[in-house]
Amino acid sequence: MMIKIGDQMELFNENLPYRPGDIVYVFYRNPHTQDVANIQSAAVVNNPENPEELAIFLYENYYPLSSDMAVYATEKEANEAYEYYYGDHLEGRME
Repeated sequence: MMIKIGDQMELFNENLPYRPGDIVYVFYRNPHTQDVANIQSAAVVNNPENPEELAIFLYENYYPLSSDMAVYATEKEANEAYEYYYGDHLEGRME
């Protein structure tokens, strides 16, 4: 499993707007079909390996929340980013 890595999130610091219990949206790549990506909701939790840090809990796994992750606060934002990265413009059609 891989979470889409990107530059969509502000620099990770203590002012990060996410808190434990928040639901966020990430790009999820199927581990068996790497050319297929979907938007998946995930929970923000305290990192069990370092409780002072936050993690994304997705499919029974913890991923430390960092500035390397493309994390979206709303499904709408995630859909817009998905369309930008994987939508029609990548096939040469600009709107």
